[in-house]
Amino acid sequence: MAEERMLITGGQRLEGTVRVSGGKNTAVAIIPAAILSQTPCVIENLPNIEDVNVSVETLRYLGAKVDWDPDAGVMQVDSSTINCTEVPLDLCSRMRASSYYIGALLARFGEAKVPLPGGCNIGRRPIDQHIKGMRVLGAQVDTTAGLVDAKCAQLTGGDVFMDMVTVGGTINVMLAAARAEGTTTIYNAAKEPHIVDTANFLNSMGCKVKGAGTDVIRVRGVKELRARRPYAVIPDQIETGTLMIAAAATHGDVTINGCIPTHMEALTAKLLEMGARVDERDDSIRVRSMGAHRAVTFKTQVYPGFPTDLQQPMSALLCTATGTSTIVENIFESRFRHLMEMERMGARVRIFDRTAVIEGVSQLHGAAVEASDLRAGAALVVAGLMAQGTTEISNTHFIDRGYEHLEDKLASLGAKISRVKY
Repeated sequence: MAEERMLITGGQRLEGTVRVSGGKNTAVAIIPAAILSQTPCVIENLPNIEDVNVSVETLRYLGAKVDWDPDAGVMQVDSSTINCTEVPLDLCSRMRASSYYIGALLARFGEAKVPLPGGCNIGRRPIDQHIKGMRVLGAQVDTTAGLVDAKCAQLTGGDVFMDMVTVGGTINVMLAAARAEGTTTIYNAAKEPHIVDTANFLNSMGCKVKGAGTDVIRVRGVKELRARRPYAVIPDQIETGTLMIAAAATHGDVTINGCIPTHMEALTAKLLEMGARVDERDDSIRVRSMGAHRAVTFKTQVYPGFPTDLQQPMSALLCTATGTSTIVENIFESRFRHLMEMERMGARVRIFDRTAVIEGVSQLHGAAVEASDLRAGAALVVAGLMAQGTTEISNTHFIDRGYEHLEDKLASLGAKISRVKY
């Protein structure tokens, strides 16, 4: 099969308006949550990305009826026909969020067999907190040969104390608790926007979730969940941030419509510190940048701190900032591989364990580079937009996992970007 690569001729100033797609991290949680409903669910504003397509394949494998219109971003899921509770390895290996099928299938059918998830190789992402939560709710969970085998005829609410803040663990326990008897309380819960959106989706079907967006979430389970109306997922926080960074990187003037500015406060603060201008309205953000950027220091943190998923695109911008920038990656230990690719483009980088020190250079230069994961691919796109000459990015399938037609959106803003097959 022919390999696709992305070609970017840098040096073009991005200008104009662009609309952000629906949230990837929300979509991959809400689609499995549709399994919990006794009636068909209609989900709107879904992005046309590979992770959503894998989710569709997974639901259909389980026996659900799925009507997916990728152009409209609308999906209808009828889970009443599900006749299988085991997710195959080939689907799990393609998506990290496959772990959510544990909580959803266990809550609806009393059993789930799900291989340990795949996705991008950016460091260890154990699901021990997910399993701990299921056991608190009364499930018998065995993990052998890379397979999570969970069983429980009727889950019962309980107190789940997360040893560490985990987005996936918080969502998975919420899904399991939605049809458990009694109330489940999750302590040290994650606060990300897609946790709030998942809670809102469960509530729209009749569940009782309170506290989402804080570190204590309470879920009062119900016997039956029923979809009552179409549900639209929130805009993609990380795509919004990537477009903001790309605008600054090209010294452009870009307005991003259909976003939620309050979700972007950590990034906005750093862009302002670098010297860019950021103007916010109710559902749009305008980023303008003129002249040199200043170096900054930041640490990735759980929400509302600086998101790890924007660390990589942001590091590309810092490669040409005046001075020395320092990044501390607190979430994943293997999320600096893209910087070694950027060294091919002229970046000056030193990496010490979880810390990257970036000495700004006046200009990056186009080169043949390889995306090692989803956000690394986005970072290389930003670097290519900044660079002199042509950048050729391979492994574009990583980018397709989480960005809907990214090159088309950038091209609409003036970027010289295309795909070729070899």
